[in-house]
Amino acid sequence: MKKNKKVKVTLLKKVISQGKKQSLYLDFYPPILDAATNKYTRREFLKIYLYTKPRTTIEKIANDENLHTAGLIQIKRQNEVSKDYIYSAFEQGQLLIKETGSASFMEYFENQAEKRTGSNYDIWITAMKYFSDFLKGRDIVFSKITVALIDDYKEYLLNAKSKKIPNRKLAVNTAHSYFSKVRATLKKAYKDGMLQIDVNAAIETIKEEESQRNFLHIEEAQLLYNTDCEKDVVKRVCLFAILTGLRYSDIEKLKWSELEYSKYDGYTLRIRQQKTSRQITMPISEHAVELMGEPRDGKERVFESINKWDLYRYIPVWMANAGISKHITFHCFRHTYATLQLNLGTDIFTVSKMLGHKNVKTTQIYTKIIDKRKRETTDKINLK
Repeated sequence: MKKNKKVKVTLLKKVISQGKKQSLYLDFYPPILDAATNKYTRREFLKIYLYTKPRTTIEKIANDENLHTAGLIQIKRQNEVSKDYIYSAFEQGQLLIKETGSASFMEYFENQAEKRTGSNYDIWITAMKYFSDFLKGRDIVFSKITVALIDDYKEYLLNAKSKKIPNRKLAVNTAHSYFSKVRATLKKAYKDGMLQIDVNAAIETIKEEESQRNFLHIEEAQLLYNTDCEKDVVKRVCLFAILTGLRYSDIEKLKWSELEYSKYDGYTLRIRQQKTSRQITMPISEHAVELMGEPRDGKERVFESINKWDLYRYIPVWMANAGISKHITFHCFRHTYATLQLNLGTDIFTVSKMLGHKNVKTTQIYTKIIDKRKRETTDKINLK
């Protein structure tokens, strides 16, 4: 079968508004059939505009952003009108699968899980197992993914048994975590064109229950600093977490090359968070740098001799020796950092950025802790 001539898509500009602005449009050669009018056309106006002579920084930024957006649309249109040329017979078959929704959702889910690392990968795999159990081990194609199905899965999770603790129901917050992995997969699938409707946007998440967040007051943190720990690296790592708010996964893999120093800005860490894969830049104090020890080769880990088992073993004994009776886990040091910063007057937006939170709402849980402490102070002054 003879193919039509390949269509070339060009991004062009048309002067409007008496020369003050330019309208961006696409030029198709040869012309293409417009499905809406059933007529051939060479132009598609994007309703995106540029300032002809940008005078302010805002106008220059607007021009750059609008030109970038138009460029992406041009690439998308070029791909759409050139499928017969850029795809092989096999790839055309894959496109048909995508367009008809007959691709495997579970394979896609597994592919998303494989992109994760560390403990986050383990959580994704477990979340996938729960969804597979819900489907009774059967596969499911994208065309069968509906809002009703995902709502049924949400109810299933809320009543499911824990795979880790026999005869115990899955905790609500754990169910929330597993459900969020399915939602993230649905969101990505819609973005990739695998789903015809945005199923993720149409469903409500499982609401997290407010959990007890133990933390140390400044006096308790100082007690720890002045109390010996049987294993020095455990003490240094824990105190480092209190001073930076970093998760264990980020501290454990921290390398010397990620520490930078500037005469004007002091010490800074530039790391990619293990949990979120987000790149963050955070200043740290000289006190925190001291806990890192003597600088070594940039490729080496800062706390190379640390492991989680040592944390489980030594933290409880260290706490007891310091006279602290609270149940404190390593993650509590992150909570300690957040509550101490807020108590000392640091605004919530700065704390949120330092913790690497994507949304300030995640950080707001700590303000409830601070408000509770404020309430406790009201009973400290008694004139009777």
